[in-house]
Amino acid sequence: MSDSLLQIRRAPATAAAPSEAGGPKVYIETYGCQMNVADTDLMRGLLGKQGYATAATPGEADVILLNTCAVREKAEERVLARAFELKAEKKKRPGVVLGLTGCMAEHLRERLTTIAPWVDVIVGPDGYRRLPGLVDEARGGISDPLVDVRLDKRETYDGLDTVPGGDGVAGFVTIQRGCDKFCTFCIVPMTRGRERATAPREVLRQVRSLAAGGAKEVTLLGQTVNSYRHEEARFSDLLRAVAGVEGIRRIRFTSPYPIDFTDDVVAAIAEEPKVAKHVHLPLQSGSDAVLDRMKRGYRLADFVAIVAALRRAVPDIAITTDILVGFAGETDEDQAATLAAMSAIGFDAAFTFAYSERDGTHAARRLPDDISEALKKARLGEVIALQEHISGRRMAAQVGRVEEVLLHGESKRSPDELVGRTGGFKAVIVPRAGHAPGDVVQVRIDRSTSATLHGTIVSK
Repeated sequence: MSDSLLQIRRAPATAAAPSEAGGPKVYIETYGCQMNVADTDLMRGLLGKQGYATAATPGEADVILLNTCAVREKAEERVLARAFELKAEKKKRPGVVLGLTGCMAEHLRERLTTIAPWVDVIVGPDGYRRLPGLVDEARGGISDPLVDVRLDKRETYDGLDTVPGGDGVAGFVTIQRGCDKFCTFCIVPMTRGRERATAPREVLRQVRSLAAGGAKEVTLLGQTVNSYRHEEARFSDLLRAVAGVEGIRRIRFTSPYPIDFTDDVVAAIAEEPKVAKHVHLPLQSGSDAVLDRMKRGYRLADFVAIVAALRRAVPDIAITTDILVGFAGETDEDQAATLAAMSAIGFDAAFTFAYSERDGTHAARRLPDDISEALKKARLGEVIALQEHISGRRMAAQVGRVEEVLLHGESKRSPDELVGRTGGFKAVIVPRAGHAPGDVVQVRIDRSTSATLHGTIVSK
């Protein structure tokens, strides 16, 4: 699953924000992680209160926003290319407002007005409360871009409502913003600021709101989600509290930080039936030398011990990961250590990346990017090939089992099929057979590929 962070989420045409008839329309494209998806829903809620409906295409929109990612150079290049494409909409319809929001707006804050002078609004991750006012001002006619990239150590967007998009079955709630880990390769602390937690009452309010709107699954989000602490409330306390919300059938969270995986969190996963038996646990590298240069704060043995604790508590737990190849100074021996770790741990799936140096990080300042692009590509290919083999084996082991599956929507292959996910986050395709998205069904797994299971519904 390489380049996972570069997937684009178009604004859904069927989930319009509240607006008056004939009012202005906004179109949002989302690049990056699930936190960006959640932020897009937040922006749509804020703009909806100002009378904006959701446009299905840029050509229908009065305001076009690109909600951006800065984690890799390739992501920024794609956004800039897209912004250049959308410049044509401004030429055809001079009143159209084009904006860039999110991490890239923060990362390139001093250069964007030069790189893309046709962009009207530039807003960082802590400026969304002010977005409607900036958009209205831009629509009133301006000559210079409106820029708000201030980081705010107090901003958690407490009290604001989102307009959930997606499939309507699953929703996101951001419980923590920012990051205090400062891994040497990562730009997130510079683009999203320091860690701050959303109050438990606000988290529960948002979860109840999602449930009232028909959501059956909620994903709790944070850059280091299991580091959550608000006064005396720990992440394990929050998991148990969310499990008590009526209407929610499944709880997920991402992305946890390995060394913050405490015994109480493992116990909450094991003991709360609603908490999905799946953990996304980023390894990054199987080499202790590389982990040290990354300043990850753990060694491979520590990571393996966490995996062992999770599997002791929940024997069938699915564990997925992130693998980053080609980091500064990585040797053939380091690559071999990563491949060996992947084989020994047996991840269910992995998001895989080649290292991309990011301005402003410790690595960019102090560690030379000394691995050639060709070698990075070759090492990435080795990692992907190995993970596809491991994933295929683990998926094949599901055949013959009966799994609880939450149905999310129609299969891309056929309107007569639905796609859902197991608690272990494995995609399952089943015959529609009178069922609908949102149903929770028992499925016998009949066959598998390295990425998808196929099954038959045996009971609801």
